[in-house]
Amino acid sequence: MKLWYSFIKEMKLSSKSWYFYIELGMAVVLLLILIFVVPENFDTKGEQYIYLDLPQVVVDRFKKDLLEEDLYGAPRFVEVEANNTIYPAELYETEETEIYLLNSMEALNAFSDSERVPTVHIRVNESNQIVQTYYLQGYETQKLKNLLLVFQNRKAGLDVIEEYSENIVVKSLYQDTEPLNDRENVIPVFLTFNGSLMSLFIIAAYIFLDKDEGIIKAYAVTASSVWHYLLSKIGVIIITSIVTTMIVTVPIMGLQPNYPAMLLFLVTSGFFAASLGLFLTSYYKDIAQAFGALYIVIVIMIMPNISYFTPSWDPDWVKIIPSYVMLQSFKEIISVNGNMSYVMLASLGFAVLGMDIFILANHRFKKTLTL
Repeated sequence: MKLWYSFIKEMKLSSKSWYFYIELGMAVVLLLILIFVVPENFDTKGEQYIYLDLPQVVVDRFKKDLLEEDLYGAPRFVEVEANNTIYPAELYETEETEIYLLNSMEALNAFSDSERVPTVHIRVNESNQIVQTYYLQGYETQKLKNLLLVFQNRKAGLDVIEEYSENIVVKSLYQDTEPLNDRENVIPVFLTFNGSLMSLFIIAAYIFLDKDEGIIKAYAVTASSVWHYLLSKIGVIIITSIVTTMIVTVPIMGLQPNYPAMLLFLVTSGFFAASLGLFLTSYYKDIAQAFGALYIVIVIMIMPNISYFTPSWDPDWVKIIPSYVMLQSFKEIISVNGNMSYVMLASLGFAVLGMDIFILANHRFKKTLTL
């Protein structure tokens, strides 16, 4: 009963604080960004710059092959800029790539050197063989280089490679799932940011505000338990996180997400993030002193976003960062027939880890009440 009374009191106090409205305002801003800025599908077409240093009859054949896949059925004559110089080019646009045919080696070198984009020089060697030279930038992986070799060998007529690649069976792990569009795919990032990073910062702000006003020290001379106070603060953070998550999710996703699983995960992950924030604040007197520690934690929490948007970069050490699990869990929750076993296991992990951190934070606060 005392815990409930403490929670209601904290909710009333928090509703009068401008931090509360910062969270609601941030949720509205994120929603507006999703609706008006993030498109349903990004234009992911790659660009390729090619110089055909070939006999005219071969050039005509090459262009004829490009026209078969061109979306418009005819090349477009455009001007492209590199190294502050304008070069004429022919543009062929397929469903996946924009191919620019340049008219000189000078133009090719300009794009390779100044724009740092993949370029290809196609020429005839001394043995009258067509050779394709790729000018790479140095950041390409060995897998990509091997893929280019296989692709060119296949084009050269190595039937063994072609037959082998066509017989490879590709099977989806989750047959009934539907891919998220680009706008929906951004939602887990926003929910993780709003749930973990904002919870971590906001609860720290609440605690330091109470420290400045002497509220925490008052618990040293009252019969109230410190853990009631701390858990009430966490409860406020979790309720606010649920409200802001619904503001972002419902208008975009409708009824598609698994909302019971989402509520469970918001409670457990919010409990973990808020407990971590409490534990960190127990070592500092004000937010200025704690800023460095909070900054480091937030930067670490942001790092899995790189892996989320760049699946090819997914080292094992990133997977142990809590926000990585949050991103994957939110993605499963909002997906059709998402992997709920993963979400339940993650929820259990955050609940256990959050409880351990909360116990440590409670011990720290009781120890430092009179300091």
